[in-house]
Amino acid sequence: MDLQDFLQQGSGTEEEKILAWNLFQQAYESQQKGQLDEAVKLYKQSIATSPSAEAYTFLGWTYSFMGQLNEAIEECQRAINCDPDFGNPYNDIGAYLIELNQLDEAIPWFEKAMNAKRYENPAFPHMNVGRVYEKKGDWEKAIEAYKQATTLDPEYSSAKRAMMRLITLMN
Repeated sequence: MDLQDFLQQGSGTEEEKILAWNLFQQAYESQQKGQLDEAVKLYKQSIATSPSAEAYTFLGWTYSFMGQLNEAIEECQRAINCDPDFGNPYNDIGAYLIELNQLDEAIPWFEKAMNAKRYENPAFPHMNVGRVYEKKGDWEKAIEAYKQATTLDPEYSSAKRAMMRLITLMN
């Protein structure tokens, strides 16, 4: 996402959105450096300035790194309320539910991510639903999901490896 995309999201004046974008960028940099408390503070400032689905989603992602999965899910739900077309928070909720071992509950979230109108990485929910099916022992569905992920992103090496691993195990 770039500034132009960010300016089209959320609410507030253009000046507020630019400030929110700058705070979002600072938060992301802090997150990448492992400065998670600082990232949380900056994402919250970005949201207070001009709420965006991206800032809520990335705040949730930061909470997940801190092991706070319920808070991460709550932030993703806020992101969905802010922009129901944004695919990332649906996928992220599903991923957090996998971590909570709530496999059946995760599947509908991945399906929603697959159908989202705005999603930069549409292969991710296919990979993740494949992980669910693999954990549940339904390897045929898992292979099909991994195959779909590689169709959407031919360079998605994790999906390729997962698919080949299961095919080899089945033979």
